[in-house]
Amino acid sequence: MTAPGVRAETDGGVALVTLDRPARHNAVDLATADELAALWREFRRDDTVRAAVVTGAGGRAFCTGIDRAADVPQPASPYSLDDPMIRIGPKANDLWKPVVAAVDGMACGGAFYLLGEAEFIVASENSTFFDPHTTYGMVSAYEAIYMAQRMPFGEIARLSLMGTAERLGARRAYEIGLVSELTPPGGAAAAALRCAAVLAAQPTHAVQGTVRALWAAKEAARTQALAHAPQLIALGNLPPDRQAALFTGRPRNPQPPPVR
Repeated sequence: MTAPGVRAETDGGVALVTLDRPARHNAVDLATADELAALWREFRRDDTVRAAVVTGAGGRAFCTGIDRAADVPQPASPYSLDDPMIRIGPKANDLWKPVVAAVDGMACGGAFYLLGEAEFIVASENSTFFDPHTTYGMVSAYEAIYMAQRMPFGEIARLSLMGTAERLGARRAYEIGLVSELTPPGGAAAAALRCAAVLAAQPTHAVQGTVRALWAAKEAARTQALAHAPQLIALGNLPPDRQAALFTGRPRNPQPPPVR
């Protein structure tokens, strides 16, 4: 299956889902968000898909979040939010087949919606993780909540609060447990596919039941935390024109931040 921004190929019970917008560092526009949601829902009904890998094309980025060119008007209320990224992950679409994320290059901001809903992450040694929200006058709410369930609190606090001044390298991500396996550059997808092939070969109902049990272990805290996100974003975000000025203006950190 192919669609604007997304490619999906299935082989031996494993679906490889590739964000295919390398010229935009695999940023997600509205059409791509819709296609991702549709794919996960389709996999629910497709018995030939027993596991999945999600990755990004081009080798420079896994995903850099929502495309800044996407026009997403927000309701004038702190109690609701039109965020197209909320629906791009497998769990948001009630898919309980295992999903492995394969990261090559940058993974930042809205990429965490996908990473936060994968069972585990494989990353190449040249990968970096960061969250630019605060630098551009935006609250990192959903992203921070998703990743706070995968990382030690101090690590995600540093990543979320320091904005573009912080780069978490793959080696450090592996040391703190965010990444389960490191590969040479360009090798993350192949390694993730090998893992997914093992998952697909197991009795599927046992695998899906185990996935559901694992997520049940942290679901209550996650649900309660996510309920606060719309108000925090509405109250804490700068107006869109001021965000745009920060995004397009002179960088606050002219030198690339060191990778930790």
